[in-house]
Amino acid sequence: MKPGHQNVGVDSAQTKVLLTSFSAMVAETTTFPVDLIKTRLQLHGESLSSSCSASAFRVGLGIVREQGVVGLYSGLSPAIIRHLFYTPIRIVGYEHLRSVVSADNGSFSVVGKAVVGGTSGVVAQIIASPADLVKVRMQADGQRMNQGHQPRYSGPFDALNKIVRAEGFRGLWKGVFPNIQRAFLVNMGELACYDHAKQFVIRSRIADDNVYAHTLASIISGLAATSLSCPADVVKTRMMNQAAKKEGKVLYNSSYDCLVKTVKVEGTRALWKGFFPTWARLGPWQFVFWVSYEKFRKFAGLSSF
Repeated sequence: MKPGHQNVGVDSAQTKVLLTSFSAMVAETTTFPVDLIKTRLQLHGESLSSSCSASAFRVGLGIVREQGVVGLYSGLSPAIIRHLFYTPIRIVGYEHLRSVVSADNGSFSVVGKAVVGGTSGVVAQIIASPADLVKVRMQADGQRMNQGHQPRYSGPFDALNKIVRAEGFRGLWKGVFPNIQRAFLVNMGELACYDHAKQFVIRSRIADDNVYAHTLASIISGLAATSLSCPADVVKTRMMNQAAKKEGKVLYNSSYDCLVKTVKVEGTRALWKGFFPTWARLGPWQFVFWVSYEKFRKFAGLSSF
């Protein structure tokens, strides 16, 4: 190895981390209101006072009426913090594993991409799970306020402190198993589909390696990721939102218990609650993220993802 080559590799990795973090922050801020509505819809059904005819529009309108437009960004700060860890690990990790596997085998199938994408997502989610927990709790606080209750937390650090005091340090990883399942499915759908779809578009000469190819690939990956991950996302949201009561009782004892009770009480379709808001968010999120990230890579002198 020639002198300086190792430093170049390190600099390249650091640049990718910075670019993924910035691109994720832009995408998260742009689409966060839709994520908030999706979370409220997924929690809908746990309360007996909830209306079964709730819709994304009604939920969004209710938030604006009760809290103003700023209410649509309740929980944004922990979401941004989460992506500072989650996105760089999964994106840069996927690209690194892809280069290692393809270098060894000379090729990289869609199945291999799916496994690598899911694996990188799992590692990233384990690390970012506490921030994800805080985000869900703060998003759910808005629903409590609509019902006349006081919010549980005044901010992300207050939420972290109260969760640790009430539920222990391990409480920060509540819902980590459905989170891991969701992360595997999301990244299997998102990273593998984006990567494979973009290469297909380019090879088929539908478009060059430009914004058109990136847009088509992001739409396909968004739909695949949503379809695969929605059930796990519903379970994850409900598991993470529940806080232990004084007597130590909780509504769901495990992810499986949550899954069974949700289907038993609300039917199988409940596992896809929030599907359209989720897709409506993942589509624009991936469009903003991938187009921004690809452009930033080009400006930084890096090759296309």
